[in-house]
Amino acid sequence: MEQGISALATALISPALASPPMIAAWILVGIGCCVVTTLVYVAARSRTRPIDLDQAVEAFRSLDIEAFRNLTDDAEEAFLRDRLPPGKFREIKRQRAWAALIYAREAGRAAAALALVGQAAQRSADPRIAASGVQLAENAFRLRLQTMGAGLRLLTGVLLPGVPSRSLPSLADQYEQSAETLFRLTRFSSRGGGLVSSESA
Repeated sequence: MEQGISALATALISPALASPPMIAAWILVGIGCCVVTTLVYVAARSRTRPIDLDQAVEAFRSLDIEAFRNLTDDAEEAFLRDRLPPGKFREIKRQRAWAALIYAREAGRAAAALALVGQAAQRSADPRIAASGVQLAENAFRLRLQTMGAGLRLLTGVLLPGVPSRSLPSLADQYEQSAETLFRLTRFSSRGGGLVSSESA
């Protein structure tokens, strides 16, 4: 009797677990766990890294945020969906999602650099630099969270291009806001003595 119930349960559950959406969901869960583990590791290492303000600024300026906006634009996706055959649309959507995922990864790296600069700036004797450091650290935290969420949604677009996309959080807006704060801090730092290095603090 118990064997019969076990066999019936297996027959009912296995098809659901083996369906493509469930497989993709488990893949995303696994990737999410890997991302969290990586963030913890990077955060632990970042405490001993030197601060390079110029490198952080260059990282922000090098990312084409307007291209990212285009790749994740809902109106652009709707336009392509209406005008392309389903197979071609899925192919194009997968390519666009993959390209946007690379942008999101680079934005995450820039957020890590931003966090380091913000932490160092908070130790400055200049109140303007210290205040900008607090704002930078907050922006870096929000930007990192948004890049993680965007990465998971974009990965869904790569694995399941036929599934309608959900709107991404305002990652591009947060990125531009973070960049503006960083550039303001750069101006303050150039006028008044620079930042405190994390190695010397």
